[in-house]
Amino acid sequence: MTKDELRAELERQAQRYKDVYGGEVITYAAQPDPERKPWRKKANLLDQAFDKELAKIEKELQAKADEASG
Repeated sequence: MTKDELRAELERQAQRYKDVYGGEVITYAAQPDPERKPWRKKANLLDQAFDKELAKIEKELQAKADEASG
């Protein structure tokens, strides 16, 4: 079935509905698909601990660098 045939069939069905049931047919434009957001992994307890350790090491390195330059 081609698009034109499908459109014609839907038009016939809509007209029949109006004639037989006296109903009103409302057509809507197709809604766009929602945007896909990139998948993100939720940080678990080990990931959080790793991040804390990294931050602690960076602070220690920054403190040593400040002491050496100051």
